[in-house]
Amino acid sequence: MTKGKDFIPALGFNWLTGLYDLTIKLTMPERKFRANLIDILNPKDNESILEFGFGTGQNIILAYQRNSKTKFTGVDIDPKVKQIADNKKNKLGITLHFDLYDGKTFPYTDNSFDKVFSSLVFHHLDKETKLSALKEIHRVLKPDGQLIIGDWGKAKSKTMRVAFYAVQIFDGFRTTNDNVNDLLPKYIEKIGFKNVDEIDFINTAIGTYSYYRATKE
Repeated sequence: MTKGKDFIPALGFNWLTGLYDLTIKLTMPERKFRANLIDILNPKDNESILEFGFGTGQNIILAYQRNSKTKFTGVDIDPKVKQIADNKKNKLGITLHFDLYDGKTFPYTDNSFDKVFSSLVFHHLDKETKLSALKEIHRVLKPDGQLIIGDWGKAKSKTMRVAFYAVQIFDGFRTTNDNVNDLLPKYIEKIGFKNVDEIDFINTAIGTYSYYRATKE
């Protein structure tokens, strides 16, 4: 995702988007990293939760299945992944609201959500767009609302650093260097979030997937 319609698709190229779910299954401990993300999110009855970059819908569907009494909304820039996500929710017969946005301003009012979560999105964004997205997340979160991000972080070993080059080749060094250089927590703090912390991580076949949590002032 970047400004307007100029964004990086899920696997770097539009023609690979349909293979995204399979790629995740082959390269990551999918059940573990997704379940851990939803554990941290901990959706509660009557909470309003936004997923920034819902992608093919896997995480938000799991979150809904964890607690169907939570109001879930997803926002993304890519109409191709929205079609995939819509197909999934329709097959399951569940109610989820997916929105597209222009890469700049979320289509929501201030202080709309109790929590915002995101997975494998920020490494697609350059520094300017990372900060812009974090500002929008901060804006739509309620006071004391939580931000939960799962994404590539600082490699926990030399092996993980070497493995992450595969991601960088596909998604670009310009956007992914911030993640592997552990700059994402600093960007979150810069926007005004408090209690920013990397609370967990999982080493995968292609790098270290880290979990970050922060609170709106």
